[in-house]
Amino acid sequence: MKFYISLIISIVLLSACKTDKKESDKNKSGIHEVIAQEIIQVKDYTYMRVMEDGIEKWLAVPSIEAEVGKTYYFKNGMEMPNFESRELKRIFPTIYFVEGVSTNPNATIIQNKVDTNIVDVNTIDLSSKSKPKLEKKEIKVKPIGGSITIEQLYKNAKQYEGKIVKVRGKVTKFNPAIMNKNWIHIQDGTENNGKFDLTLVTNEEAKIGDIIVIEGKVSLNKDFGYGYFYELIVENAVLVK
Repeated sequence: MKFYISLIISIVLLSACKTDKKESDKNKSGIHEVIAQEIIQVKDYTYMRVMEDGIEKWLAVPSIEAEVGKTYYFKNGMEMPNFESRELKRIFPTIYFVEGVSTNPNATIIQNKVDTNIVDVNTIDLSSKSKPKLEKKEIKVKPIGGSITIEQLYKNAKQYEGKIVKVRGKVTKFNPAIMNKNWIHIQDGTENNGKFDLTLVTNEEAKIGDIIVIEGKVSLNKDFGYGYFYELIVENAVLVK
């Protein structure tokens, strides 16, 4: 009898070890396993309400043919709280934007990577799968004392990296509350090798058409993750009165 009890305990312990190892490998790989509960299709995007380990969450994925009840796998993802989808006229308390999902846990996830521009996030459904071409406006904004032009900034990018610069320009795009920051695009009519648009990350607010002067730190090759890569961007920008 003792032998059989010991044998049963050994089997249970072995099974538990295998389960723990499986969970450990899963956590280590960063792969999430979810079951689809609801599917909403919009232009270029699929919203999925899923369950993961008993917890409900929403995913936004480039358009796929998803089915309720199926198990899907994904890796990584960018969480965005209080996200408003204008297309659905709905605010999600929390949603995860992922590059894609797979029904195969061993597949190379994710296949259909999102190539987005931060400008489009608030309209989404992150809306196009390729970055829209920026349009150069008919703008002529003269610099003020101590400021530099967008042309000078791009031309001497390495020189300004990590430094605080002052730039005067006209607001061409404004997107609030993305990754807890506001995103402003300005132009001043100058350019260097086709680069005429400057992106600012800030807590400040501005309206399209405003002519503003900002000061901020220059960052090069800034990768925010999930496709948000900028060759040059000005962070922690503040408005100069």
